Amino acid sequence: MIPFPTESDDVAAFTGTQARFSALPLTAYRSAVALDEPFRPAAAPATAARPDTHVRAALRLLSDDPAVPRLGLRSDSVRDLADAASGTDTVMARRVLRALLTVRDPGPLPEGADRELDALLGAERGLRPVVSPLELPTIQEKLPGTTFRAPPEAVLWRGDITTLAADAVVNAANSRLIGCFRPQHPCIDNAIHNAAGPRLRDDCHTVITAQGTPEPTGTAKITRGYHLPARYVLHTVGPVVQGSPQAHDAQALASSYRACLDLAAQVEAVRTLAFCAVSTGVFGYPKEQAAPVALRTVTDWLTAHPGRFDRVVFTVFEDADERVYREALGAGTR
Repeated sequence: MIPFPTESDDVAAFTGTQARFSALPLTAYRSAVALDEPFRPAAAPATAARPDTHVRAALRLLSDDPAVPRLGLRSDSVRDLADAASGTDTVMARRVLRALLTVRDPGPLPEGADRELDALLGAERGLRPVVSPLELPTIQEKLPGTTFRAPPEAVLWRGDITTLAADAVVNAANSRLIGCFRPQHPCIDNAIHNAAGPRLRDDCHTVITAQGTPEPTGTAKITRGYHLPARYVLHTVGPVVQGSPQAHDAQALASSYRACLDLAAQVEAVRTLAFCAVSTGVFGYPKEQAAPVALRTVTDWLTAHPGRFDRVVFTVFEDADERVYREALGAGTR
């Protein structure tokens, strides 16, 4: 079993040697994660606006999971919650179910749990808006006065990346690759795994087990996206920065962006790609310094590979994130 990731586990110094000899190529795991097979859920999405029945059924089936004590709960109390009436109890049941899946190890679910979770996650996906990257204005269209020569396929969009129906979205992963194990932690890793469902963690575990080492900083892996609108997820480990970033941090961050583009280009079905703001947030890279690295790196790659992608989206979530990208583009504030 791979130990739970901690913030100290996330720190992996980037070197060319590490990336070259530790990173598993796509050909070595593509079939193991059935990358080219369409995801077929075990059950259709629930039709109710609040699929309470599936929340309670899934929680009941998982009540004896070894992860339950990690939440400070007992199996009988989880079953009692699952059997309780709807309303406030169901809201609490959904929170407990999400937390349980967050701390649960990779591995098979109890019989029937996959059907309940597929019905639930499918219904929740249906309740969220879905945004097509092809309908978003490009940077050239949105910011015609920018001093930065953005490539014609580049987009700056503020929104929730788990609602973006790009062919692939980028996840800022930790070096264990199998997701964040901290319930309600406000990281993109948690958000993507929560929306995609537990199969995403299983695939990441398959990849990292085959690799035999933690994921090197500045590299990337790809899996299916399951219950996300995106068909694929690219997982990259950016640098963890304490204080002011150094030259090697900028090199590692640029390598993460290039690795995602290089890997996505190996999958013919990927024509649209959406980046999160890699290494910012809990990974500590200052947003003001990360944005120019991201823009320059992606622009250089797209210039060298014209026509490979139809849209590449720089996704930001907060107003402050959008502001630093606009400033890096020479567009100023709104």
